[in-house]
Formats: sequence, structure tokens, C-alpha cells
Amino acid sequence: MTTIQTVGVAGAGTMGAGIAIVAARAGFRTIVFDTRQEALDKAREQTSAFLKKSEERGKLPPGGAAAAMENWAGTTKLEDMSQCDLVIEAIFEDLKVKHQLFSELNKHCPEKTIFASNTSTISITEIAGGSGRADRFVGMHFCLPAQLMKLIEMSPGMNTSPETFEAAWKFAEAMGQKPVATQDTPGFILNYFLIPFNNDAIRLVEQGVAEPQDIDLAIKTALGYPMGPLELLDLVGMDTQKLLCEAMHGLTHEPRAACPPLVRRMIAANRLGKKTGVGFHTYSNTKMFGA
Repeated sequence: MTTIQTVGVAGAGTMGAGIAIVAARAGFRTIVFDTRQEALDKAREQTSAFLKKSEERGKLPPGGAAAAMENWAGTTKLEDMSQCDLVIEAIFEDLKVKHQLFSELNKHCPEKTIFASNTSTISITEIAGGSGRADRFVGMHFCLPAQLMKLIEMSPGMNTSPETFEAAWKFAEAMGQKPVATQDTPGFILNYFLIPFNNDAIRLVEQGVAEPQDIDLAIKTALGYPMGPLELLDLVGMDTQKLLCEAMHGLTHEPRAACPPLVRRMIAANRLGKKTGVGFHTYSNTKMFGA
């Protein structure tokens, strides 16, 4: 069985940066890949700020932030992933692009390297089919914000070997996360509920039923959620929400999963959420959630 010591994270966006924090904080050497140097620079800056704040709050021991940052490295060279025992893909929801990424990774990574996808909607079996190593491929869906949320939905594809699934499961536990086994189905457990639920909140805004802050307040107050659905959507990003909707609706034809028109208009207006400073809410800084 592969012993995981070095972890690669492909994609330095909101989700990828959060996953890298989880791995580096747990003591794993962590290499973050992105084609954009500016994305790596931003992720490193946000990661450092988040870890320092965690140390100030007593959630890390003295020196814990510096130790975690020593584990963190960024690269724009995909071949650097050859050092990894596990590579977790955290790019946007497009099967063709994921296949291109894993096909290239398969050329660079040794046979022992396990591939994982953080997808929440696309079939693990379908992604694995373009990886060149479907037996060493597993779904590992972290939840936003990954640096704070403990859940990882673990999903085997049809050809995932038991050894691969077990190694990835043990790695999840070693990071201090809570893995939950699911079948390879659109949305798994969490997004099966969340995508239609969040779209319902968007449609309430479209219909003028209530303002975003009041919808979020109602959900948090009545249901005890730590974050309202529109706050969560701002963190996810409207561009990502559109892709999630298209992937899930395309597979399930569930009407509530269809992308609301308001999302497309907000994308056209560059109101993507926290990443552009305005979505359903307005943001004065680009600090990572929890920093």
C-alpha cells in the first residue's frame, strides 16, 4: 500500500488553497500546483495569514504556523508533482479539462502515486477513465471552507482498488478529517442537498421575497447553520456555482439543480462573490475565510 508523505494539490483557488492548508497543517509535505504564479502568490499569502490567526487563537501551538508554512511549496511546473504520493485535483468542474490534467500528471508521476479528485458533481469513474490509472483513483470531496470543515466524502470509482481506497482513507484520518464513504453518484451526499437548496435561496432573491442578508439570517437563526446559503455561494463563487449546476442538472435533470438566471447575470457583471469583492454581499478584503 502507498504510504503518503508528500501531497500534491492541483489548483490554487479557494478550494485548493484550503485543502493544502489541511495537509500542510497536519505535517505532510504539500506541493501546490497552478499555471498562474499570481494565484500561487495569493494562496501563499492567504495561507500564511490564516495560520498566523489560528496560532493567535490558540488553535495551533506556538510555532505551528511557521512549521506548517515550511511544509507548503508552490509550483507552476506540473512535473514537480512527480515527488507526490497523492495528488488531489481541485480545479473547476469540466470533465475534459480534468482529463487533460490527469493525462499529463500520469506522464510525470510514478506508478505508486494515487490520484484523487475533489469533484462534487462529476462521476469519479468518468474522471478516472481519463487518468491512465483508474485503479489508483479515488474521490475525495472536501467541503468549503476546507481549512475549517472536517468532512471528506470518499468515493471509489468502479475500478478503484481496495488498497487505493484504504490508503486514501487513512490519509484523510491522518489529517484529522472525518471521512464518510459514499457511492459514485452526482452530488454525493452533501451537494445532493446543497445545490438545489442554494438555488432555492437564489430564486428567493430573484423573486424579491427577501434581501440576501435576511435570507442568510433566517437560515442561520432557525436552522443553526454557521453560514447562510448566500454567504456560502459568495465563497463558492458564481462561476463555480454555474458549473456545479450544469454538471448536476445535466446528469440528473432535477429542475431545482438548474442554474438560476440571476447567477448568469451576476457572472456577466463580475459579481462572482468574495473573489471579486461583491456577490450577494460586499467584501472589503480578500482574506481567506477564518483568517
